[in-house]
Formats: sequence, structure tokens, C-alpha cells
Amino acid sequence: MEKTVSEAIAYRRSTRVYKDEIIDTNKVKECLVNASLAPTSSNLQLWEFYHITNKDVLEKVAKACFNQSAAKTAQQLVVVVTRKDLWRQRAKANIAFLNKVYDKENLTEREEKRKKMATNYYKKLIPTVYADFFGVLGILKYIVFQIVGLFKPIYRQVRQSDMRIVAHKSAGLAAQNFMTSMAAIGYDTCPMEGSDTLRVKRILNLPRGAEINMIIGCGIRDEKGIYGPRFRVEFEDVYFEV
Repeated sequence: MEKTVSEAIAYRRSTRVYKDEIIDTNKVKECLVNASLAPTSSNLQLWEFYHITNKDVLEKVAKACFNQSAAKTAQQLVVVVTRKDLWRQRAKANIAFLNKVYDKENLTEREEKRKKMATNYYKKLIPTVYADFFGVLGILKYIVFQIVGLFKPIYRQVRQSDMRIVAHKSAGLAAQNFMTSMAAIGYDTCPMEGSDTLRVKRILNLPRGAEINMIIGCGIRDEKGIYGPRFRVEFEDVYFEV
């Protein structure tokens, strides 16, 4: 029986060693569908998921992960990739979706207003925030926005580095959806940041604009794959009611 959300979260642990036991590729793919339903900044979905099942590719990526056991013993790997460079394409996809949703006669005044506001968001605001030229535009926008911010609240994260962070945050949310979904069906995962990302990009033939967010080992946990009991700092140390 599939676990509840709370049960899956409690069950999930970073598994460093996996059993030599096959996992269902289609079930992992279904969990990646859940990953694609994660919240994402401006609904741009600037992510891609590379589901590695080929043994030769698994070995190459594991080597690029320094042959750490979480990669070397994994039955499958998932590489979460950010694609900030696809913002124009994703913005156009959102506009096309809006046009389809509101493709009907006699729109109400509220619907007309909502369509116009959303369309302007993707046609005007998104290019203002994401467009850049070797980081120069980002710096200029940052200065202008900081000045405007002296007089009223304004979005301030407009530099090239800021937008990279935005893309990685969204990818991280998707990765968590995936790992929780895997835990719900009794599969185990381990998110890994330790890798030679340039080598991984070459193995997967990724374009220059793509960035590796994390690599996730997948399989069935071996008893020795959980390195001790879970430790968390006291909740009272990180929880603040305002």
C-alpha cells in the first residue's frame, strides 16, 4: 500500500548503498511525472529530468560522481537539470496555453482582464527580468531596481546569478517531489551534489546553457546504506512564529 505524504517523508532517507535488486523503470518515470507537477517560479518549468537506466551510461555517470557508493550501487539515476536558457520558449508556451484556455466567445470582463494581465506578464515582465547580455544588463537592472526600491517595494533579484538561483530553487522543489513519490512506493533515493558536472554534461550531451542541479541515486536500500539514525537540530531552533 502506498504511504501517506507524512509516512513517505518520514521514510525517506539518503540511501548510500542499494541492494542488487531491479526497480520498475515505469514506476520511477511516474514519480518523475510527479516531479514535473512541482511549484515553479512563474510557471516557466525551467527543468529537465534525465532518467538513466542504461548500464554503460550509469557507469560513466557514477565515475563522474567520484564512484561514491550512492551512485555506484544505484539501479537507476536521475539527473535534475536546470534550463534557464529556455525561458523564452517556456514563456511562449504559457502564452499559447492562455490563448487556448481563453479561446471562446463572450469572455467575461474578469476573464478578459485576467487574460490580458497574464499575457502581459509573459510578454513584458518575464523578458524584463530574464533578458541579459553577458551579465551586463543584469547589473544595470539591479541598479535601477535598487533605486526604485528606495520608494516602493520591488522585485530585486534580477542579476544573472539571481535568476540562476531561481531556476535551481524550482528544480530543487521538483527533486523533492520526486524523492517523496519514490519513498511513497517503497523506493529509495540519495540526492548528490558531489560530481564533476562538466563531465556529466558531456556524457548526457547537454547544451552550454544547461546546469546540473543534482544527481539522484535510485534503488532499494541496503541495511548498511543508511548511515545511522536521523539527526535534526531542535525544531525550536529553526521555527519562529511571527
